[in-house]
Amino acid sequence: MDASIMNGKDLSSGAVSAVRCIANPVKLARLVMEKTPHCLLTDRGAAEFAAAMGVPAVPGEQLVTERNRKHLEKEQHKKDAKKPHQEKNLGTVGAVAVDSKGDVACATSTGGTMNKMVGRVGDTPCIGSGGYADNDIGAISATGHGESILKVNLARLTLFHVQQGKTLEEAADISLGYMKSKVKGLGGVILVNKAGDWAVKWTSESMPWAAAQDGKLHSGIDLHKTSITDLP
Repeated sequence: MDASIMNGKDLSSGAVSAVRCIANPVKLARLVMEKTPHCLLTDRGAAEFAAAMGVPAVPGEQLVTERNRKHLEKEQHKKDAKKPHQEKNLGTVGAVAVDSKGDVACATSTGGTMNKMVGRVGDTPCIGSGGYADNDIGAISATGHGESILKVNLARLTLFHVQQGKTLEEAADISLGYMKSKVKGLGGVILVNKAGDWAVKWTSESMPWAAAQDGKLHSGIDLHKTSITDLP
């Protein structure tokens, strides 16, 4: 599993890749950010660091559900050559936030290294691709075809367009459109700025998302379908 986290106040960041038997890799990524001078630890180094920090190892079988096992088997038997750059349901979870002081942050976690090829590292732990946060611009988390996201540095590319004066939605549309046209990659982003503005955009078939603001919960999965309910 891979994960990354970033603090927009001072650009501090932490990430882990190819970790196994850790219940919450994003917590380990935060420890990398707060307890080391490094940005990214991987595989054996990440495991040794987790042990040194007292992060308990979890038996692998406890992290696999029967539902997901059946889903994986189903996906492995599919042959859909018409959509070569669309990865579905790989378990990426991303979050962006802004607090009352205007500080922004992002975090992204995924089971990316367990799909298709052992040892593969995707975009999630790579700062600037799977996520980025800077108080002066905003915070973003990305999901989708990892190799495509890496090639265009999707997270930082989107925030670059924000720096150039684009709205969050415009910036997301431009960067996702560029990735689709340049490398035929599909994906999605969530982003927020210090003013509390936020946007959700994707070019894949669907993307589950939710946003909480001013006592309201906004959520959706499919394009042009958003529900708004009161938070408890």
